[in-house]
Amino acid sequence: MSRIKGCFAQLKKENKKALIPYVAAGDPNPEITLDLMHSMVESGADIIELGVPFSDPMADGPVIQKASERALIYGTSLTDVLGIIKSFRETNNDTPVVLMGYLNPIEVMGYETFAQAANEAGVDGVLTVDIPPEEAADYIPVLKAAELDPIFLLSPTTTKERMALICKYASGFIYYVAVKGVTGTSALDTTEVANRLDIIKQVTDLPVGVGFGIKNAETAAAIGAVAEAVVVGSALVNLVEQNAHALSNAEGNKKIITEISKVLLSMRTALDA
Repeated sequence: MSRIKGCFAQLKKENKKALIPYVAAGDPNPEITLDLMHSMVESGADIIELGVPFSDPMADGPVIQKASERALIYGTSLTDVLGIIKSFRETNNDTPVVLMGYLNPIEVMGYETFAQAANEAGVDGVLTVDIPPEEAADYIPVLKAAELDPIFLLSPTTTKERMALICKYASGFIYYVAVKGVTGTSALDTTEVANRLDIIKQVTDLPVGVGFGIKNAETAAAIGAVAEAVVVGSALVNLVEQNAHALSNAEGNKKIITEISKVLLSMRTALDA
């Protein structure tokens, strides 16, 4: 059983929902990511979504775009991100890690080279935002052969027929984008989300994680009432940005880890209440 499947099975047994925080690797500097990953687990994260910095993150809003820019100042590459995950696995072999990013760095590395390296590093799933299943005939089988779950997005405008097609190729979990637009939006309608999840559940048995627009414990709890997982990204990356210009990296990193831990602990408490 994969780490992702095992995680959701255990949470279901405990009647709990998955908390999935997103941060960009190398943001605001390479020194923070490994410590931050461990801290997020200690603060209640069940799965970690780790962003691979990319120069043209078209699906992301300004907050996460800037996170990529900060990480790229240090030259953070896909190889660096895999190295961070490999270090994480030295002391944590249980928490699933999902890479979130764009196809270009993977194509540059080569599908098979990437899949093998990701498997060896301890990656569990890959969410490649800009490749639809129709264009992934040479990609998805390589991921699955390396025991990597290909994770796909569904949106408020996805038809039921297309949901069925996407879910046919997906594994691990489905990521439902709760709102129209880019990351960092504030317009979250939980009733509409619940209605859309009812439709998704008609075409797949995979767990569904909901992201975009989740800002705090209250919105996390509202989404947790209808979905198997809550994904929080921009709210955390905002905290990184607010503390990225401290007098020293060490000072800023300590504050970032503390502030993100507070948010995740509050969400964990709300989800479990």
